[in-house]
Amino acid sequence: MTAASSRKIFVNLAVKDLGKAVEFFTQLGFSFDPQFTDEHATCMIVSDEAFVMLLAEDRFKDFTKKEIVDSTTHTEAILALSADSKEAVDELVNKALAAGGQPANDPMDHGFMYGWSFQDLDGHLWEVLWMDPSAVQE
Repeated sequence: MTAASSRKIFVNLAVKDLGKAVEFFTQLGFSFDPQFTDEHATCMIVSDEAFVMLLAEDRFKDFTKKEIVDSTTHTEAILALSADSKEAVDELVNKALAAGGQPANDPMDHGFMYGWSFQDLDGHLWEVLWMDPSAVQE
């Protein structure tokens, strides 16, 4: 893969109640692709290149032979989203908490990088972070 190539990423997450998950992420400002949405799944648009498939647990089971992790007690992954500023980090996490999400870790400020995290309604961990562009070397 060359540096100029671009890939899309589709993260698949099991959810207990698809309707509540859609409502939660809508309150955070995300939209959904109706072409890939039905009563069992939806495609949440993160960016032009990143998508999260929210799948009702029964539908999620169609894609794996393994047991589904109880994400309220175990961590299967930490999903990280970038933000344009420290204020944008706080805004998104505060929206998540107001929409029924739970705190994960306290905000971490390293000067050039700032992050804060939350758990969604199903316990999946989401980290929102900002990095000072001048601290990243080309």
